[in-house]
Amino acid sequence: MPSPPPGLARFNTSPDGAALAALHEVCASAAWGTKVLAHRPYATVAALLDASDAAMAELTTADLAEAMAGHPPIGRPNPGDPASSREQRGMAGAAEELKAEMLELNLAYQERFGHVFLICATGATGEQMRDALKARIGNTPEQERENVRTELGKINRIRLSRLLDEPAEKGE
Repeated sequence: MPSPPPGLARFNTSPDGAALAALHEVCASAAWGTKVLAHRPYATVAALLDASDAAMAELTTADLAEAMAGHPPIGRPNPGDPASSREQRGMAGAAEELKAEMLELNLAYQERFGHVFLICATGATGEQMRDALKARIGNTPEQERENVRTELGKINRIRLSRLLDEPAEKGE
């Protein structure tokens, strides 16, 4: 059986605390991180991504809220957070009109659902994000909770893949 890629091998052999901290950077849900950590070691990246999906499917409403708390509103990435800036790149060069519209829509969404609008923004334009927000604001809370679960799953997969691609620390 071939050995796992270097990033996956590093994740598999990291101390639990370090691996859990890395998973927390991927997703702010403690339950998700604990579930993913529990299945180490992973033979393949696909197995890790499948475990991420399975853990996401099991999250409670409270777990989803915890995960969403780690995401800034679209159009307002966390200062100094390269991940949120990179993921929201589609809003960075957006016209001021679009940014203002997104702010207004985000506020309306938050008022309706009690949490930020969450979308896998990687590769999406500002207009695509706006259109998705407009389409989803009319959903029921139950529909939107499942949309959030789906979008978080996509984000987690991208972030896990990026985590495994990071070079090893010097001295390792």
